Amino acid sequence: MTRLDTSGAAADTLVGVPRRGRRVRRPGVPLPLLLPALVGLAFLLLPLIALLVRAPWRTLPDQLTSTQVWQALQLSLVSATAATGVSLVLGVPLAWLLARTTFPGRGVVRALVTLPLVLPPVVGGVALLLALGRNGVVGRWLDAWFGITLPFTPAGVVVAEAFVAMPFLVISVEGTLRAADPRYEEAATTLGASRFTAFRRVTLPLIAPGIAAGSVLAWARALGEFGATITFAGNFPGRTQTMPLAVYLALQNDPAAAIALSLVLLAVSIAVLAGLRDRWMTAS
Repeated sequence: MTRLDTSGAAADTLVGVPRRGRRVRRPGVPLPLLLPALVGLAFLLLPLIALLVRAPWRTLPDQLTSTQVWQALQLSLVSATAATGVSLVLGVPLAWLLARTTFPGRGVVRALVTLPLVLPPVVGGVALLLALGRNGVVGRWLDAWFGITLPFTPAGVVVAEAFVAMPFLVISVEGTLRAADPRYEEAATTLGASRFTAFRRVTLPLIAPGIAAGSVLAWARALGEFGATITFAGNFPGRTQTMPLAVYLALQNDPAAAIALSLVLLAVSIAVLAGLRDRWMTAS
């Protein structure tokens, strides 16, 4: 009997079932894979480490409390929050349309929605000028009928940031909607609820984590937007100059202020990753 038990334990070990109390031995990493992996890690971390090493820690409070830096910080936070609000109002219904309905050309619409993700931001700013500028396709009518001028205004900053940030929210919410069971909505409509009531009372609570994750991503993307903002809204201190624009301008005249603002953006990025770690990362 003892011999059979030993053979069984050995057989279990051979097929990959470890003995109780014995640690599983993991295979080593091949050297041809380890070296490029370490170089890639160093390539990504070295610039961030250099930023921390060269940061003016002693004068950092003074740098962050200066008038120009504070104005850029305030405008960035307000405009990124407003752009996220616009993305929520327009992006959640758009994500629901792409996930829950079928219509001709849906694949083309989805590709167009995600186009700002790969479109160079400067090109997006030029496109916004051609569409919403004073002589733009729509902007001329906004100016003539309502007296609304968007380019080179704080509202233009919000528009530029929403243009590049909304696809992040749409993709996140659409993925969550596709993962959610549509039978709950169907049951609600069977009980007499309208489609909008079912969406508001049933679907929204189900997809709330996806909306939260998409909102954080959209907010972070809006906060770091540069190309479309400087092209469509300009770089006027105290009016349209956001943190990335202030970093670019300060780098030419005051590198210490540029590093201070970069540290703020780095801290925000780390906070975003920390907030989304449960969504993107799994326990080992």
